[in-house]
Amino acid sequence: MASLKDIRARLAAQENKSTFTGDNTVYPHWTIDEGSQAILRLLPDKDETNPFFWVERAMIKLPFAGVKDGDMASKQVIVQVPCMEMYGPNEVCPVLAEVRPWFKDKSLEDMGRKYWKKRSYLYQGFVHQDPLGEEDAPENPIRRFMISPQIHNIIKNSLMDPELEDLPTDYDNGLDLRISKGSKGGYADYSTSNWSRKESALTEAELEAIETFGLNDLKSFLPKKPGAVELEIIKEMFEASVDGQPYDLGKWGKYYRPSGLKALETKKDDELEKAVSNIEVEAKVEAKVEAKVEDDIPFNVEPEVKVKAKDTASKAEDILAQIRARQQAST
Repeated sequence: MASLKDIRARLAAQENKSTFTGDNTVYPHWTIDEGSQAILRLLPDKDETNPFFWVERAMIKLPFAGVKDGDMASKQVIVQVPCMEMYGPNEVCPVLAEVRPWFKDKSLEDMGRKYWKKRSYLYQGFVHQDPLGEEDAPENPIRRFMISPQIHNIIKNSLMDPELEDLPTDYDNGLDLRISKGSKGGYADYSTSNWSRKESALTEAELEAIETFGLNDLKSFLPKKPGAVELEIIKEMFEASVDGQPYDLGKWGKYYRPSGLKALETKKDDELEKAVSNIEVEAKVEAKVEAKVEDDIPFNVEPEVKVKAKDTASKAEDILAQIRARQQAST
């Protein structure tokens, strides 16, 4: 298990170097009411080779103009695919390889933001205060937490505080994390979240739960790493998305699907229409509850601005032309 000194050294090195699933084991803290507070007690990762007590999750959202061979041309669907950079510093993400240069061109910044990776961080621990009043909490009280970059940065920055003597995950001298939900600019805001001021030990019941159920190996909950075939599918889907094409269930459904889109090959048109409508609603809810946080955009850029549809289409054509020219040159 990494010490506080080890974690501080790793975080400092990173700073210097750098220029919901329906599973009720995941505690949905983002659904608490505005003005309320959830209190969590974080635990270490089972994987002792992990220098931190969290793992990073990086996903890319690919929007499509509806689903092919349906009557939903105007109903956008979004497919999430894993970013290869999540699996190690030497991995190359085909989407980000194309997107990074876009930030050097002011006219392509908005497109770059749309396809840039979205980070979240996977933690585990106990829920000490539950404002949701869950009635179907799982038997295993060790829950997983999908934490946004805003809350993660509060956790990360606090670890560099020289007055912090022990890890917050320490069984005897740990700290509770108070997640406070507010609102800013129409988005959920967690900037007032902080640690409890008093250290405390885990209870006998919590120690018994760790003994009974064991800690989770957090990396085991990351999406499956794409192989060569999946990477080609991701590249193809990315190009189709930029080109404004609909999602092709027959071609890509075996690999990646929009959230909530099941085996629709057998569904009738009205059922397909209803399923895609539900997906559209889910996407809007997700966008509403997430904090508005920029995620490691590779260049200093201006705040996001809206562009006309005609301009966006023109940019998409230019981008695709560049991608295809690069592919032809490499063959």
